[in-house]
Amino acid sequence: MKPIYSLHHIKKCHGSHLALDIEQLDLHQGGSYALLGPNGAGKSTLLDLLALLSPPTAGTLKFAGETVRWNSRTLRAPREQITLVHQTPYLFNRSVFDNLAFGLALRGIHGASQRQIIAAVLEKVGLEGFASRHARQLSGGEVQRIAIARALALRPAVLLLDEPTASIYSEAVSVLEQVIGDLRDSGTTLVIATHDHEQATRLQCLPLMLENGRLAEPADPFRRPDRFPFPETGRSARGQCRAA
Repeated sequence: MKPIYSLHHIKKCHGSHLALDIEQLDLHQGGSYALLGPNGAGKSTLLDLLALLSPPTAGTLKFAGETVRWNSRTLRAPREQITLVHQTPYLFNRSVFDNLAFGLALRGIHGASQRQIIAAVLEKVGLEGFASRHARQLSGGEVQRIAIARALALRPAVLLLDEPTASIYSEAVSVLEQVIGDLRDSGTTLVIATHDHEQATRLQCLPLMLENGRLAEPADPFRRPDRFPFPETGRSARGQCRAA
């Protein structure tokens, strides 16, 4: 199985702060990974990098075997294969249907096909009948579930989730974990940032421990070589950022 991401000598600085310092990391196509670590460990920064939203300060990132060139012309095609759901997602000030239809319309999907996809993804996240609901009428947990439904509608090759169940009540957590499990089995590459080690276990994700922006060695209990190749990681050398 080929790596869908290959990171080499990656550094990401915010001013003088070194937010990421990753010597090597390969994520394999169809694999499921959990980014674990405390607040400030670099999980969200790494997700933004993987979503091709924020370039590294130094180093090389390859996606699907191609070196990423950080300009708008070459980024469009790979970005269309990747969807990131933030911990606090943004919905347009319109109906749920309109929020889900927007990305589909950009991809040329309209009419009956669009309605069918929207109905199916709302059912998947346990919110069937919500299509006409206005975004302002949704609870925080419902917003999160609609954002995940919007991501599912686009059928991305890579789904990046930043604390996807942090604001959701327990019954809905089990629904979304089932959805995430189904995606894993369908071949979608999943990367989930979470504080919940038990969730990583339930979802059968391989762990990537981040500490101060650096990768620690993965823990053996999560290893499942029968399902996925183990991610190749390298301990990063300590580095410094020049003061801004």
